[in-house]
Amino acid sequence: MSYYSVSHWAATEWTDEMEALARDKYVPMVKALGAQSVDMIRTGDLSFVVVTKYADAAAGQAAQSRIDEIRDQAAEELPMKMTSVERGSSFASG
Repeated sequence: MSYYSVSHWAATEWTDEMEALARDKYVPMVKALGAQSVDMIRTGDLSFVVVTKYADAAAGQAAQSRIDEIRDQAAEELPMKMTSVERGSSFASG
């Protein structure tokens, strides 16, 4: 089954430039590490989640050390911080 990482983020500001940087820089970086998809979902005025899907747990776990580095880079470059993260394999899908 697929493996997912869901990270929760809080920002201190929100701009079109930040969205463009996420779309044009960070999504391709994560996909280059084997992610099948990366969805950044705005959940509030200054909050969002990132849902990353991998083919399986092995692919997701193999990417995690580099993903952690990318998250650190994003938090340094942009006015935001990660507040939590969950990871796991799907057991049902539709």
